[in-house]
Amino acid sequence: MSRHLQVTFDAHDPGALSHFWREVLGYVHPGPPGVDLPEGADALAAWDDFLAQLGVPKEERGARSAVEDPDGHGPRLFFQRVPEGKTAKNRVHLDVRVAPGLWGDERMVVLEAECERLIALGATRVRRHEPAPPMENGFIVMADPEGNEFCLD
Repeated sequence: MSRHLQVTFDAHDPGALSHFWREVLGYVHPGPPGVDLPEGADALAAWDDFLAQLGVPKEERGARSAVEDPDGHGPRLFFQRVPEGKTAKNRVHLDVRVAPGLWGDERMVVLEAECERLIALGATRVRRHEPAPPMENGFIVMADPEGNEFCLD
């Protein structure tokens, strides 16, 4: 039997990081359990109301956030507040597949365009790896707003 996968990020600002990854992946913020949100409703405002009704203090309401694939295919991303900052290179990272099936210059043009879009959202470009066939198609290493590395592939 297969299992569902959730990727968890430690963060200083879970809400801001979830907004970043929502835009990167085209994901959505899910609503609270048992709450039927109307089309176009603000899921994060619904969460704030939901947590207030449960008596969660206002300063603790932003301690967690999540985004999900609206089509139900990709893993859920969960963000949790931690006091410490990032101290070393990630041992696991995400590969954001924006150019599958493309090769050479065509592939790198697509990766560069996405890189520019993500920089505008708060990402940082780390380095570009040129195509080196047959083993390497080329990719761009980036970091999210809190320094977590990921690759545009």
